[in-house]
Amino acid sequence: MRDLNQQIIKFDFEQNFKDQDFYVSNSNEHAFTLLNTWPKWEKNFINLIGEKFSGKTHLINIFLEKFKGIKIDAENITNGFVKNLKIYQNIVIENLDEKIDENLLFTIINTIDQDNKYLIVTSVTPIVNYNFELNDLRSRSKNFILSHIENPNDDLMYALILKNLSDRQIFINKKLIDFVINRIDRSYGKISDFIYKIDEISLKRKKPIDFKIIKEALGD
Repeated sequence: MRDLNQQIIKFDFEQNFKDQDFYVSNSNEHAFTLLNTWPKWEKNFINLIGEKFSGKTHLINIFLEKFKGIKIDAENITNGFVKNLKIYQNIVIENLDEKIDENLLFTIINTIDQDNKYLIVTSVTPIVNYNFELNDLRSRSKNFILSHIENPNDDLMYALILKNLSDRQIFINKKLIDFVINRIDRSYGKISDFIYKIDEISLKRKKPIDFKIIKEALGD
């Protein structure tokens, strides 16, 4: 296991979305590299795919800090937003699902294509698999470059646990983190749930996190 304490722990919560605060591993290297090679993409459309808490928003904020642009949550898209697209080179739509207004999305994709702009869409599953009612939108969804954030490996799990704990000013022994990694599901959501549980238990009991609290949070 790498010595990540100095790499991760020195950054506080307010710096969550800084480039140097993002830990690159085999699980997310493709997405990280792809976004950082803008505008040298094969296509102008990227679909960044990953489960909740996998770091999609972190990557997007790094991208926008470097290359500028605008982002919006899919559920907040309106006609007004679409009309203002022309002043931006990079457009990001986060948390896209099949509830999206298909006509608005199709208009956005067409505008970006015609004006040679760039679109990044984040989603939990590939949008090419969505059952869009508009045939043209289904066809357009096939033009996206797909970039998956995979389940975390050991190094990334260690970094995520350490970073989330340090954000909460919680510091525990490396052996305890190794114990957690060997018993927790390889899921970003499970890691987030675990961090919340041990923080909650520790606060309620007004005790530092120890082996007993960790086992309880894991459900052992």
